[in-house]
Amino acid sequence: MPSISAFYGIIVYMYFMDNRQHKLPHVHITYSGQEVIVSIPDGNILEGGIPSSKMKLVHAWIEIHKEELMANWELAVAGELPYKIDPLR
Repeated sequence: MPSISAFYGIIVYMYFMDNRQHKLPHVHITYSGQEVIVSIPDGNILEGGIPSSKMKLVHAWIEIHKEELMANWELAVAGELPYKIDPLR
């Protein structure tokens, strides 16, 4: 499970071939030992949770990088290594 970005203590992962359980394009986010799985197209939480202040940062980052995330999703479900994406600044 490669990390594709990190900012403000938030680490974003995209698993290889991870389209069975959630079926939607999504990322796994960890922050301070907590995990949340977030849908890329709409930013909905699919599972888990992190503090709301950090979740707002995640939503902003997803909105900024949605096209890159979707391209990475296609790579990851094909078993290929996704690219790194710039952090939120």
